[in-house]
Amino acid sequence: MDMSRKLAIMVFCMVPAIIGGGIIYGFFHNYTPVVIWEILVAVFALGFLSK
Repeated sequence: MDMSRKLAIMVFCMVPAIIGGGIIYGFFHNYTPVVIWEILVAVFALGFLSK
């Protein structure tokens, strides 16, 4: 996989991380679920990048 594709995947995963983090914080008013969400998105993105 070339570098431009890896960067595109990272941008694609950053949008749900930012928007989803805000939505989750709005529901729970606590940063613990937000951190869990960010970790899940990071694992998903790293899974795609490791291929």
